[in-house]
Amino acid sequence: MLDELIEKRKKSLSESEQHKNRRNELNALASTRARERNQLNTQTREFVEEAQKNKELRDQSNNEVHRLKDERNQLNAKANEYFEEIESFKKDHSAFQKNASIKEIQRQIEAMEFRQQTEVFSTDKERELIDKIKHMKATIKEQEDELEQNKDLKTKLQSARDLRKEASDIHDRVTEVAELAQKHHDMMVEFYRKADQSREAADTEHKAFVEAQEAADEEHKAFITCQKELRDYDKVISGLRNKKKKTKVTKEQREVRQEAERIFQLFKGGEKLTTEDILLLQRSKLL
Repeated sequence: MLDELIEKRKKSLSESEQHKNRRNELNALASTRARERNQLNTQTREFVEEAQKNKELRDQSNNEVHRLKDERNQLNAKANEYFEEIESFKKDHSAFQKNASIKEIQRQIEAMEFRQQTEVFSTDKERELIDKIKHMKATIKEQEDELEQNKDLKTKLQSARDLRKEASDIHDRVTEVAELAQKHHDMMVEFYRKADQSREAADTEHKAFVEAQEAADEEHKAFITCQKELRDYDKVISGLRNKKKKTKVTKEQREVRQEAERIFQLFKGGEKLTTEDILLLQRSKLL
C-alpha cells in the first residue's frame, strides 16, 4: 500500500508541475495581451484627440468662411447699388439703352467662372467657355469706358469696381479657408477611422487577455488541488512509515528481550557471561 501511495504521489507531483508551468505560461500571455491592449487604447485616445483637434480647426475654418461670405455679400450688395444707379441712368438716357445690364453680364461671368472651377470640360469646351468670359468682360469694359465719360457715373463705376475687387479678394480667401476646412474634415475622418481600427484591435486583445487569464486561473486551481493532494499523501505516507518504523523497533526490542532472557537462563545455570552479555542483561533490566 505504501508503494502504491508513493507512485500516486509522484503522479500528483508531476501533474502539479504541469499545471504550475501552464499557469505561468498563461499568466505571461495574459500580461502580453494586457500590455498590447493598453498600448492600443493609448493609441486610440491619441487618434481621438487628433480627430477632435481637426474637428475644432474645421469648425473654426467653417465659421471663418461664413464670416467672409457675409462680408463678401455685403460688399457685392453695395456694388450692386452703384450698378443699379448706373442702370437707372442708362434707362433715362436713350444713348445707353441698347447696352445690356453690366450687373447681369457680371452675374453671368461669375456663374461661368464657377462652372469652370467645379465642372469637368473637354479642352475645346473649356477654351470656348474662357473665350465667352473674356468677351463678356470686354463688353463690360467697353460699357464702362463709355459711361466714364460722365463724371458722376465714373465715380460710381470706380466705387463699384473697388467694391467688386475687394469682394473678389475676399472670395479668394473664402476658397482658401473652405479648402482648409475640407482638409481638416478629411483628417478628422481619417483619425476617427484609425481610432475605430485601434479600438477594435484593443477589444480583440482584451478578449484574448480575459481568455488567457481565465485559463490561468483554472490551471492555478488545478495546481492548488494537486498541492492539497500532495499534502494528504505526505501525511498518510509519513504515518505509514512511522507505523512501519515503530513496528520494526518493537520487533527488534522483542528479539533483544528474548536473547536477554536466554542469556539470563544461562547465567542462572552457572554459565560464564561476556561483557556484551552483561550489558545486554543490564539494558533489559534483568540485572
